[in-house]
Amino acid sequence: MNFDEIAARGLVLLGCGKMGSAMLAGWLDGGLPPAAVTVLDPHPSAWLQKTGVAINADLPPDPAIVLIAVKPQMMGEALPALKALGNAGTLFVSVAAGTPIAGFEEALGAQSPIIRAMPNTPAAIARGITAIIGNAHACASHMEMAEGLLSAVGQVVRLETEDQMDAVTAVSGSGPAYVFHLIETLAAAGEAEGLPPELALHLARATVAGAGDLAEKSDDSPAQLRINVTSPNGTTQAALEVLMDEAQGFAPLLKRAVKAAAERSKELSNG
Repeated sequence: MNFDEIAARGLVLLGCGKMGSAMLAGWLDGGLPPAAVTVLDPHPSAWLQKTGVAINADLPPDPAIVLIAVKPQMMGEALPALKALGNAGTLFVSVAAGTPIAGFEEALGAQSPIIRAMPNTPAAIARGITAIIGNAHACASHMEMAEGLLSAVGQVVRLETEDQMDAVTAVSGSGPAYVFHLIETLAAAGEAEGLPPELALHLARATVAGAGDLAEKSDDSPAQLRINVTSPNGTTQAALEVLMDEAQGFAPLLKRAVKAAAERSKELSNG
C-alpha cells in the first residue's frame, strides 16, 4: 500500500496490545514512517519503545486517522482523549469488539467518519480476515484508507449493513477458537486410538493447517474437496457418517455454536 496520504494526515493508534502491535508491525514493515504514528497506551511494551513511533504524545491536527484497538471495557476511559478530533475530517476506525458505530458517534460526535471493523487473531501472523462497515460520513476514500491499513494483517471484506457484524463475529471473529478446539479434540481422539500425545498433536496441527490452506487456494469448493478425499466404503466415509449425522453431527452442532456466539454479540452491542 502507498502510505503517503496516511503519513500526511498522521495516524493515531489507541491501544497497542496484541492486535494493535500486529497492525503496527505490519504498517512499519510496509513502509509507513514511524514519525507518522502516535501511540496512546498506558503501558507501552519494550518492543513499542524501540519502534521510533511517538508514544503518549500530543495528537496530530485534524484531519488525522485514528485506529481504536482498546478492549471494550476500557472504551469509556479512553475515548475522551480523542474527542478533540471528532465532528471534523478525522477518520476513526475501530477494531474493538462489541461497540457499535452509534456508540462511537455518541462519544466522538455524530458528524465523525467512523468505520467499524472485526479482525481475527490470525492477524498476528498477517493471515487474518477483517470485515468493515462505515457510517454515513465514511466516504469511498475513507473506506479505501481503512482497507489499506487493515490489509497489513490479512484480507479485508466489506459488509452491506452493520447488522451483519454479529454473524461475522460468530464466524470469523470467534472462528479461530473453534478451529483450535478441533485441533485439540482431533489430537485427543488420536491419543485414544493409541498415538503418543506429541505425535497426535503434530498430526492434528499439520492436518488442519494444510487442509485450510488447500481450501483457500483450491478452485474446488470445500464440498468437492471433501468428496475428493472420500473413497466409497473407505475410512473417511466411515468417519463422515458420524460427523455428518443430521441430528447429532458436526453441522447442527456448529450451527448452534455460531448462533450462540452471534446472539452474545448482539447482547454485548446492546449494552
